[in-house]
Amino acid sequence: MTTNSAFRAKTIFFWCLAAALLQLILLSEVSAERIKDIGTFAGIRENELVGYGIVVGLNGTGDKDGTYIYQPFANMLRKMGINVSQADLKSKTKNIAAVMVTAKLVTNTKPGSKIDVVVSSIGDAKSLQGGTLLMTQLRGPDNNVYALAQGPISIGGFVAGGGGNTTIKNHPNVGTVPNGALVERDVPVQLNNKEQLTFLLAAQDMTTARRVAEKINEQLGKSVAKADGPSSVSIMVPASYRERAVDLMAVIEQMQVDVDGIARVVVNERTGTVVIGENVIINPIALAHGGLTIEIKTDIQVSQPAPLAPRGAATVVAPQTEVKAEEKKAYLTEVKGPTIGELVKALNTLGVTPKDMVAIMQAIKAAGSLKADLVLM
Repeated sequence: MTTNSAFRAKTIFFWCLAAALLQLILLSEVSAERIKDIGTFAGIRENELVGYGIVVGLNGTGDKDGTYIYQPFANMLRKMGINVSQADLKSKTKNIAAVMVTAKLVTNTKPGSKIDVVVSSIGDAKSLQGGTLLMTQLRGPDNNVYALAQGPISIGGFVAGGGGNTTIKNHPNVGTVPNGALVERDVPVQLNNKEQLTFLLAAQDMTTARRVAEKINEQLGKSVAKADGPSSVSIMVPASYRERAVDLMAVIEQMQVDVDGIARVVVNERTGTVVIGENVIINPIALAHGGLTIEIKTDIQVSQPAPLAPRGAATVVAPQTEVKAEEKKAYLTEVKGPTIGELVKALNTLGVTPKDMVAIMQAIKAAGSLKADLVLM
């Protein structure tokens, strides 16, 4: 019986150890990210396109000031054989608006492909809801036309109301035309027949760049990659991939690496937003936070004379001002653990708001207890 019990105990111990190792392996795999998700290869980029356009079909919400719209619209109608003056447009047309059209064209996108465009009002139009973008030339920095945009606009919101009552959802002066631009000219980049590739990291980090180089060398079985700095990794293309470097790029993109990041806390003082990164460490601290609220209230009291008051009596307006100050009780709370979870738990105990948290983070950083970069926006 004693031998069987010992054997059973050893078996359970080894099974628990195997389960723990398997869990660590699974966690490491979950934390790893594909190389294609943390950067891109040099040469594969987005190119900005822009153009001036006209939106028609608006329900009386178009431009009232004709600075940007009446002359271009009149010129367009003349090209179609319709002679109309700017004065006629100003007095009769309320359903058109001047817009700027923008798009992003990825390198090697072939003519005939479709891309999304963003339409933004540049005049005083109230809304682009229900409008249709007329054919617009989209040009690059070299002034060449790379795409033609046209189609109905989707704004994802609305403007409704009248008589002084208005309801607005989202931002009605900016919309999109999904697949609204037809590519007419591509931006060619030679990706094959290369001797060297450069991988650019989206977030600069020396440790991540080194890990990417090590992973590529490990998977390819050759020392072909090296980190050039925190933002790039250079890769010597093996002879077997020399004429098909795109295949090598596809193989590298599927490799997984553990991504390291800078401990950082981002604070937006305007909106009271606080975003805390994963690697942020807090030294043991004790903190207290109290809020002082001051309320000033004014009541207007009117004293009117009696019906048979003597001549000369007048109505008197007497404002009554009340000042009220309230200070919340602040309790000293200890943050024992070094993790962000402990800090958040302590802040919730104090009942602080996001606006208060901005001041608290700045104070913790000033005290030297916040082991992270504090970024103010």
